[in-house]
Amino acid sequence: MNYSNLNKAAQAAPPNLIRAFGEKINHIEGLLTFNLGEPDFPTPEIVKQATIQSIEQDQSFYAHSRGVMALREEVARYIQRKFNVSYDPASEILITIGSTEGLKTAVDLVTEPGDNILVVDPNYVIYNTQITLAQGNIIPIDVQDASFKLTPQAIHDKMAEIGEAKAIIFNYPTNPTGVSYSREELKALAEVFTEYDLYIISDEVYSVFNYGEEPHVSIAEFARERTLLINGASKAFAMTGWRTAFLAAPKPLIDVGFAVHQSMITAAPTQIQYGAIAAYRDLDEEVEAMRQSYLQRRNLMMDGLDNLGIQYIKPDGAFYIMIKVPEWFDGTDQDFCLQIAEEQKVALTPGSVFGEAGKQHVRISYASSEENLKILLQRLADFKTNYLKQEP
Repeated sequence: MNYSNLNKAAQAAPPNLIRAFGEKINHIEGLLTFNLGEPDFPTPEIVKQATIQSIEQDQSFYAHSRGVMALREEVARYIQRKFNVSYDPASEILITIGSTEGLKTAVDLVTEPGDNILVVDPNYVIYNTQITLAQGNIIPIDVQDASFKLTPQAIHDKMAEIGEAKAIIFNYPTNPTGVSYSREELKALAEVFTEYDLYIISDEVYSVFNYGEEPHVSIAEFARERTLLINGASKAFAMTGWRTAFLAAPKPLIDVGFAVHQSMITAAPTQIQYGAIAAYRDLDEEVEAMRQSYLQRRNLMMDGLDNLGIQYIKPDGAFYIMIKVPEWFDGTDQDFCLQIAEEQKVALTPGSVFGEAGKQHVRISYASSEENLKILLQRLADFKTNYLKQEP
């Protein structure tokens, strides 16, 4: 049978290149993994117990498609407490199956075929897949020359080049670089997004892991009427496998997004939603302890990389550090990651999977124990020594 008549957008959509690269090296025995963005903490006990209680109380039927009202109310309180932005839990919040489904809903509801959608380059790989599936045009903005940060001037330059755009997908603290933005930077960006009438799909899933002097600020504070705010439990509460997140936006956007969301999932799992209530309500102290631990690991990595003479982008948040492929290595970022996996048994992610601006960089996830990070630094040192010995 000839399958060439399948949906062209689906055929063109790229896979998750992070996981695709992982498949190339996962066969290596004894591989230490620093290539996936997954907290190494267990899900807090209070969340487990709330979920068990929900199961024991036979809360096993369909929840409302927008999400259990008690969870939407807790999410609204969480957003108000953390970001000083108010949302109506009845009409402005959707509970999604992970932030990926929230992103897909947001992209689908704003994108018509042929729309230009701006993305920061480098970026999380799934954005490009979702834009392609929605038949939009991916418009990357290379931010290498601005310390890997998006600037108002970069937006002006890109809009002068392309003429118009419908939306921007904006992520911070950023995967893969870990950079983030100050209140003043966000206010300036919000003004230029408003000037060009852009919807802002704001992926803030790493918001609680911010290492700057000021707390995380949501861009929704400055441009609420055009922002689709995505956040969730996976990174913040060490609940990646639970797949629970939220999309918050003004009612007209949520009303349209509701049909998209409902067509994909009907409703999020009921018991997990009751567990998530405890997460958003009761875990501030546990999250702060995790943040402090990631901060210590970040500092450990920066000190170690400094000692090795390896250049990196200083991360302001999340749990990634992006290094430059060392000058002494003769090859691409893909070559570097393949060779160090084979010779030193460490899994890293080539920066090129995140876009053109990621080339000749490598992403390291430091969501691992300090013991493992010290092993990684030693193996980087050994890799350098062995590589230079082989040089003619």
